[in-house]
Amino acid sequence: MTELSRDEAEAFVQAVVQLASMADRALPQRSSPLTRRLSEHLGGVGDDVSSTSMSVPVVERVNVQLALDAFAASTDRFDVIGLQSDIGNYGGVSLTGMVTGSWHGPGEAARQYVAVDIGVGESIDCLKSGLVLTGIDGEPVVALMYASENYRQELIVEVVGATQAAADGFLARLRELMHEHNAFRGKVVAFSFGMHGEFGLTFVKLPAVGRDDVVLGPGELEAIEAHSIGITEHADGLRAAGQHVKRGLLLYGPPGTGKTHTISYLVGAMRDRTTIILAGGAVGAVGQAGTIARSLQPATIVIEDVDLIAMDRQLPGGDHNALLFQLLNEMDGLAEDADVLFVLTTNRVEMLEPALAARPGRIDQAIEISLPDARARRRLVELYTRRPLDPHNASDDDLVERLDGVAPAFIKELARRAQLVELRGEESSSTSSLVVALDAMLEHATPVLRRSLAGPADD
Repeated sequence: MTELSRDEAEAFVQAVVQLASMADRALPQRSSPLTRRLSEHLGGVGDDVSSTSMSVPVVERVNVQLALDAFAASTDRFDVIGLQSDIGNYGGVSLTGMVTGSWHGPGEAARQYVAVDIGVGESIDCLKSGLVLTGIDGEPVVALMYASENYRQELIVEVVGATQAAADGFLARLRELMHEHNAFRGKVVAFSFGMHGEFGLTFVKLPAVGRDDVVLGPGELEAIEAHSIGITEHADGLRAAGQHVKRGLLLYGPPGTGKTHTISYLVGAMRDRTTIILAGGAVGAVGQAGTIARSLQPATIVIEDVDLIAMDRQLPGGDHNALLFQLLNEMDGLAEDADVLFVLTTNRVEMLEPALAARPGRIDQAIEISLPDARARRRLVELYTRRPLDPHNASDDDLVERLDGVAPAFIKELARRAQLVELRGEESSSTSSLVVALDAMLEHATPVLRRSLAGPADD
């Protein structure tokens, strides 16, 4: 037996490794119908496969589907292959592996779809995972779409083309169509969060609020409209004059005075805008909201109780609030011609960071939504009871006077209680249902409220 030299031994080992690698690639190609189908569509592939990919939040699944539907409508070369919906659980899943035959995971499966909302009460069927066989500019491409099962919950789209230009071109076109057909544009959406921080978007139907349904102090509504609706209507003219249209509006005042009610009116009056609502725990999504607003402008970002993330840095703990800096960065980072309106509300304006509340360019207009005066209280009673008060009735005047110091929310509840009094037959010829209801509400009101009203004294 002839002993091999060191160089000969190394060459022999390298040849064995190369043969094993070739066999490993060739065997799946011969045995996998999926690999053969993909290879035939692409016109045959070698070891070097041209590919590109993107990952987006799973919430974008609906926009990927809308983009694919739009692309399918523009071509006669479009086929969909189903894959197992849990394919993201398999390690190393990749389209390049499927095309070259190095993918040892599951193959074709029945197409599975999931209904995803595109509006309130509207949905479309979206492919859970699968392959799209199509082409662009005369060159074949294959696209793989599946949801990763990691904690970030991403949607992966990988594209392989006969050339790199084809792969890049198809993905670029898909992004364009996602933007063009975005399901969130012009809608009202709110954020929701999962236990691992992944976020979703839900479509919101706000109550219909007309201008006559908004009862504020003298000049307050007009000032709010000028800064929101007015700039929206004249955005093009302002840009042409070199003026910016990005802006911030702060509504502050005691609880229940109508801040959220006023926002519902503004959103309804500016229907063509994309509106993102951040409230409660979702206020932490200000970064994601800013990204969506910039992409889908004209847009409005509503942040309820902004003091939760924008507390004065001089207060205990305020200097460690990273969300404050995120909010400031989002407001400062907008382009001058970006039609993005921030509407912020707070019950505790004294706690806000001065760099936010006292700086034009961030908050350009701050309106106090105060407790209603006598005129406003009379209008609110008529609005919520849907009946006029008699201007010459002393009892009605006394009722309006007794409501001095309450918020509109209290008057709205009073109207509901009065209706219950009438349904139960508890009113009398001498005492109106409103008076009966008000007496009962004041009897059980909190001590703070009773001290502020002309009601029963607090023992």
